[in-house]
Amino acid sequence: MFFKGTPVEEGAPIRNGEFPLVLLSHGAGLAGHAGAMGWIAAPLAKEGFIVAAPTHPGNTGRDRSAEETMKLWLRPSDLSKTLDMIEEDQAFNSHVARDRIGVLGLSMGGNSALSIAGARLDPELFATYCDTDDLNASLCEWVRLSGVDLHAMDKGAAGRDNTDPRVRFAVAIDPAPADIFAPASFADVSVPVFIVNLGKASEIPETIQASGIAGAIPGATYQIIEAASHASMFPECKPHAAEIAIEEGIEDPICTDGSGSSRDAIHAEIIGLTISAFRNAIGSAD
Repeated sequence: MFFKGTPVEEGAPIRNGEFPLVLLSHGAGLAGHAGAMGWIAAPLAKEGFIVAAPTHPGNTGRDRSAEETMKLWLRPSDLSKTLDMIEEDQAFNSHVARDRIGVLGLSMGGNSALSIAGARLDPELFATYCDTDDLNASLCEWVRLSGVDLHAMDKGAAGRDNTDPRVRFAVAIDPAPADIFAPASFADVSVPVFIVNLGKASEIPETIQASGIAGAIPGATYQIIEAASHASMFPECKPHAAEIAIEEGIEDPICTDGSGSSRDAIHAEIIGLTISAFRNAIGSAD
């Protein structure tokens, strides 16, 4: 009821040839499902990329639980399993350029993208993430009200290595949480990484501030889009969506971007940066 959809051509044939593949990982909020990523998936497909966007079970839109949402280590596995199925699918397997596979993650999907590229969570930082509201008040309030104790979760699973060597490049946009990775693990990331933060540098929340991560990953590239906000990763809002959201009890400003640009213009900038980054790293269609 809040966001505009994306035009598609149902049953469109696949063009002859091999194409780079992008694994697309959604966030965990209101627009946290594969369908809400059409605004960036469709332009990538038009540019000659196959885009595979799984819906992460348990942390998608309204169909989510605090416990499943916080099992961040399951999301990279979802991406790897999606890649397995794409490679085995007769409709796609002959069209995937296996040496040109990348991952794109938005918000919590950005955390997943960094994880599958080689970064590992720090189990202790994860366990203490919601001890206070200092890092992520809205998420941690939901976690506590749901009776979830991060200290009681499987620390071995939290700190496991989720690297998939088939992934050759990663783009992370406002990765969240960005402050629970083991800093030493960034040196182990051996693929090119492009990280984007949305908003003015002084206003980016600590838990999605990723400039330090970019500085620690060898050869990573970092960029800020000042006119944007974290909500700019949502699709464009329908008329009166902001008012309807308030009536539905949604306090987050889902239709509010930064200053000076429309969401459409911000999307165009994010899409352009992403396509350019992927082309430079893994190439485009033949």
